[in-house]
Amino acid sequence: MLSIITIGDPLLAKTSALVPDIDADIRKLVERMFETMGTRGIGLAAVQVGEAIRLFITRAPRDQPRVFINPDILETSIEEDTLEEGCLSVPGLYTEMVRPASVRVQAWSEKGRPFTISADGMLARVIQHELDHLNGILFVDRLEAKRRKRLLATYDDKLRL
Repeated sequence: MLSIITIGDPLLAKTSALVPDIDADIRKLVERMFETMGTRGIGLAAVQVGEAIRLFITRAPRDQPRVFINPDILETSIEEDTLEEGCLSVPGLYTEMVRPASVRVQAWSEKGRPFTISADGMLARVIQHELDHLNGILFVDRLEAKRRKRLLATYDDKLRL
């Protein structure tokens, strides 16, 4: 089981590097990330387990487990959805977030095969959330400043209890 780093760790604010080679080490990391995520989450970026590389996994409801290596969003919808989001790196904090309702993304699988997928609903949201991690962005960073400050103050209070 890998340790998940949490808000305040400077690594979470860095842009992750491209994965140069999809080898046995990457496949082992993917396996360990799925073990670590377990049933606690529906997405996990490599940077959240201390590996600042462009890789994330998803296990969205009503979808198969997926691996995205060196992903790029090709297109987002004009339509938006508002849904509650949380993050394993900000445990216990949830808030409603507005994001595009659908995305089209290209990436590589853990088997070294390129793919393109169109996603909507929860899978689209997870892809956007995890891709933010690869760009050094936490979901709370996308909130309006006053709302972010209020939420993080509540979060800090919970940590002190």
